[in-house]
Amino acid sequence: MNWDDARVFLAVCRESTLRGAARVLGVDQATVGRRINALERSLSATLFLRTSEGYALTAVGEAAFKSAEKMEHSALELERQIQGLDDRLTGTVRVSTTDSLAIDFLIPAMARLHERHPDVRVQLDATTQMLSLAKREADIAVRNARPDNPDLIARRIARWPVGLFASQAYIDAHGVPTPGTAFEGHDLVVYQPYLERNKEMTLVSEPVSRGRIVASLGSSLLGRRSIAAGLGVGEIPVYMGNRDGLVRLWPERTRPLPYEVWLVTHADLRHTARVKAVITQIVEAFAAENE
Repeated sequence: MNWDDARVFLAVCRESTLRGAARVLGVDQATVGRRINALERSLSATLFLRTSEGYALTAVGEAAFKSAEKMEHSALELERQIQGLDDRLTGTVRVSTTDSLAIDFLIPAMARLHERHPDVRVQLDATTQMLSLAKREADIAVRNARPDNPDLIARRIARWPVGLFASQAYIDAHGVPTPGTAFEGHDLVVYQPYLERNKEMTLVSEPVSRGRIVASLGSSLLGRRSIAAGLGVGEIPVYMGNRDGLVRLWPERTRPLPYEVWLVTHADLRHTARVKAVITQIVEAFAAENE
């Protein structure tokens, strides 16, 4: 199995369908099907069971999958090491972050980068999904969680308290909630992943049991916009509330854990000129906010 065949094989393994694999690889579905059929013929083995729910690995396919992953690891390591020696300020740098951080920091950083290094292009992916730097899905990640992969270089570039906010329009209509009442009589905007945890839901350590959750959002930007629209009271980093012109409630209270932002890249890429240039602008953008 050569590396080109292994890429196709791994894509089908991970997506379970030809259509999904074709989307990942950037080719048409028929091409993926032909490549898989040719691979099975060359190996004289059946790698997949074709089912109504998609492609499932056979026992032989499981063994091939482990070997193909080793090939992928070696190929990606070689690519990273070669790129790590690249001192040209040209080419594409892929950056993964959240929507709020993209709008507030990354896009302004990209504008300054373009002024200084017009041949460096940034491919920005704003999503809640954690892309893999080890698999070259991104070159740089700007996230609120520190990774535990020892091959990744992580640097904390921001640490903000998280407070309770509402719009002035909401306060005019509903007043300010009273501490100790579990938000009785008030509408609440919450971050959807918090609802999916088994722990008791709180906002700045106040139970929400007597409040009414009117919106649950999957991203910080949607939460910010919902609070600004007057939907309800919500918990967001203090910098976001101040930037959006919201009213901070109970300013003496914060969430126990602050909101941290980590800049992460792979150790093999930290000396690549274009990656270093992008990192410099991102760090400067956050430093300006923290001044």
